Amino acid sequence: MTLSQLIQKSCFAEPFTKEELVLMLSYPPGSSESLALMAEARRISAEVTEGKAEIHGQFALDLAPCSRNCEWCSFAAHNGIFTSRWQLPAEDAVALALKFEREGANAVLTMATADYPFSKMLDIAREIRRHIKPETPLIANTGDQHLDQAERMRDAGFDGAYHAVRLDEGRRNRIDPRRRLETIRNFQEAGLWVGTCVEPVGPEHAHDELAEMILFTASISPAFSGAARRIPVPNTSLAEYGMISELRMAQIVAVTRLAMPRGTRGNCTHEPCTLGALGGANLFWAEIGANPRDDQEKTEEHRGKDVEICREIYWEADCEVLDGPSRHFTEAPKPTATPQQNAPSLAAEAG
Repeated sequence: MTLSQLIQKSCFAEPFTKEELVLMLSYPPGSSESLALMAEARRISAEVTEGKAEIHGQFALDLAPCSRNCEWCSFAAHNGIFTSRWQLPAEDAVALALKFEREGANAVLTMATADYPFSKMLDIAREIRRHIKPETPLIANTGDQHLDQAERMRDAGFDGAYHAVRLDEGRRNRIDPRRRLETIRNFQEAGLWVGTCVEPVGPEHAHDELAEMILFTASISPAFSGAARRIPVPNTSLAEYGMISELRMAQIVAVTRLAMPRGTRGNCTHEPCTLGALGGANLFWAEIGANPRDDQEKTEEHRGKDVEICREIYWEADCEVLDGPSRHFTEAPKPTATPQQNAPSLAAEAG
């Protein structure tokens, strides 16, 4: 298939095959073909959001060595980067949520390690919801949950959750990808939006592996998808593999946007960068506190970006930022989770 045929297919919002995605991913990142795909992805992102990019603010509820031991993560107990434990008091969580809201973040996310007490997360969510604007989406970045837990999250004030079947899930951590799939279904069945991502992408990941993951994320009709590269945090198990370039990441972000249903408005990337926006990313995160891509306790003083810096990056990419609550979680019917043919193969990889 030629480049013009690929773009024509995109213009008519026709679904792509795995082979077509592999072809798009195989173009050299700086080639005219890849840049043309980035331009098409940027067009789609603008079309489905009326030209408005978003910034979501995320803060950590805790920092602790995590028993799931994701090899790429600074929290992994076996990486030995963080050995002490702390938990954010509820009043501080409320203050950070209000800070993000004042600064213009379009949604607020709480992030917790996998072993963080579920009941405490709910208590803090209730406190945050009591103080922030009713229309501000509150999203959880948390571990796997059963259906009754997902329903309790909804009742506590969460509007959605970030959850992904990560690359190398089950091989480079102690998490069964089937459990991740089940959690996604549970969140959506409970009436929570699900945002996801193709991550964490490293130089060793093959085109067909990325294409399969992109198709999987499309199959669950998420509120947002996208792509993020793996940061080689010093002293983590995967640091030796290095990192893909921002341009390669922008290419993957673009291909992901082309593969998503048009009802998926958001196309994220991390960390925020102008090349990501060039590739059609319309969702960045500002961050406070602990961060799995950072070896510092306060990522806002190191790798993390604040709302204003994210806004400046969008400006450099000639993108406007939405003023008001996120549209990714409020302006389309919530999907029913039906992971399609890609789900079994993802789960089988853990076998």
